[in-house]
Amino acid sequence: MQKFKELHQQTKPLLLGNVWDAASAKCVQQVGYQALGTSSAAIASVLGYEDGEQIPFSELAYMVERIGTSSLLPLTVDIEAGFNRNPEIIADHIQQLTKFGVVGINIEDSRVEVSRTLVSSEEFTRLLSAICFHLQKRQVEVFINVRCDTFLLGLDNAVEEAIKRAQSYERSGADGLFFPCITRVDDIRAVVAATSLPINVMLMPGLPNFDVLGGLGVKRISMGSLAHEAIYTDLGRQLLEIKERGACVSLLT
Repeated sequence: MQKFKELHQQTKPLLLGNVWDAASAKCVQQVGYQALGTSSAAIASVLGYEDGEQIPFSELAYMVERIGTSSLLPLTVDIEAGFNRNPEIIADHIQQLTKFGVVGINIEDSRVEVSRTLVSSEEFTRLLSAICFHLQKRQVEVFINVRCDTFLLGLDNAVEEAIKRAQSYERSGADGLFFPCITRVDDIRAVVAATSLPINVMLMPGLPNFDVLGGLGVKRISMGSLAHEAIYTDLGRQLLEIKERGACVSLLT
């Protein structure tokens, strides 16, 4: 885990290769990325599930094991909201993943029931503290990256709420903070200044380029399920072309 922590202290942000199976993990390693991260949405899609903890944890664990054995890169896993509401069971899940060589996890402060809803700061802080307690008690070392969804959910006071949560999560044991859908320079600057923890952003339209992000103090960049979506969009185009042309030229060139 120490090596993975150090990757969050580089001058340039750590660009995480988000993967969904062994083949994508091998591809990320071959092109020279420093670390892997799973995409929960992409893994769910591969296995025929909707995103939002619809996939059984046992199936996620199987995919993580296959990814872990296919690459030598540090691997962090998106566990969504933990696949349970009991902190001891969430700690069980994390401990199981570390047995596959996982060095980090993402856990988010929103839940999908009828729709995605933000958990109160107080409730999530208690949950995070309890998870960290159980992991420390078992001497399980793992980088805990907390995903804060104030921007993803489009809160009117997204910046103020993000800052409050960032400081609370830092006190409760988080190692890093992830703010998907943050794109404005002033917002990024504000959340970076609010905490000593490394800040993770996600590729989005309007997000500044990597050099600007590095200058703002961002330490990690994720791509979510974008690569997975792009690959299958391109596959759909090629399959349609084969069907319409009556030839496999697009797959043979």
